[in-house]
Amino acid sequence: MTISAKMICDSISQQNIRLPTLQCRYPKFIHGEAKTHRKMRIADKVYELLEEVGFMDFPEFSRNASSSRAIPVTRLIQDVLDDPVIPIEFGRNRPGMQAIELLHGEDLLAAKRTWLLARDRAVDSARDLLEQGVHKQIVNRIIEPWCHINVVVTATEWANFFALRRHKDAQPEMKALADSMWEAQQTSTPKLLLLNEWHLPYITDEQNTYTLEEKIRVSVARCARVSYLTQEGKVPSLDEDLALYDRLFKYVPLHASPAEHQAKPDEMVIKDLRYAYANMDPTGKVSMAGTGKPTGAVPNQHGNFVGWCQYRKMLPDEYIADR
Repeated sequence: MTISAKMICDSISQQNIRLPTLQCRYPKFIHGEAKTHRKMRIADKVYELLEEVGFMDFPEFSRNASSSRAIPVTRLIQDVLDDPVIPIEFGRNRPGMQAIELLHGEDLLAAKRTWLLARDRAVDSARDLLEQGVHKQIVNRIIEPWCHINVVVTATEWANFFALRRHKDAQPEMKALADSMWEAQQTSTPKLLLLNEWHLPYITDEQNTYTLEEKIRVSVARCARVSYLTQEGKVPSLDEDLALYDRLFKYVPLHASPAEHQAKPDEMVIKDLRYAYANMDPTGKVSMAGTGKPTGAVPNQHGNFVGWCQYRKMLPDEYIADR
């Protein structure tokens, strides 16, 4: 099993606000579910409450994930054979939502053998369905318990996530992921970006001949795939990346989430950015006349970032709301 995080793009603004983009790989079963712990006292008894909160539930994060509907069946089967997800811990069954005692020795080995035997049977069933002509969006669901998921995540605000997910009571797989993400940030040096310079994940030196608009669109396409490569593992051409971008934004509603990772520093040059948010007028502009603080902030383009303008917020019809 693999739980990892690597830095894809690491930027920092002149206001010292860091914007890291990480690509993570982890068990799919923690993608939408993880336990947070609450304790409640009623009379003389203390009850433990378990609230399900997944990796995708942090509003500060912009993220895109690989989809079982898009990955070829043979490729996904090979992945679960080469690198199957195996729980870090096997707890002994008991009433309630959480195991307390862990299996050890022969009991643990037997549980792992049974887990992998179930994987093998699921793979055989997936192959049978594939031969019967069933589409991958159905076939791939059978082997999901043993699948990893690849996710690209970008954010300016990380403290809440790390406080919850690096805690000793976090689900072991989630804690391992959070620790890996923490380590990736600690060992990376962000690049200083000036005004009108862009944070563009998955753009390499090979794309220096592209125009700025091409770079932005290629970055969006690659964030949608969560990879430099296509779903078939090939290096895409510029035309292929631009074609994917066009498919994402050709119709309304837009598939706009991959456009949340590209951003440029806000024009605001004040030390306390949260002061600007507190003084925002109804149009989304900051008015600080007489305060001695510079103006020019556009927090209505920040989305879920602080101090950075998201490309998504510059697109028309990027969000559909009830009228």
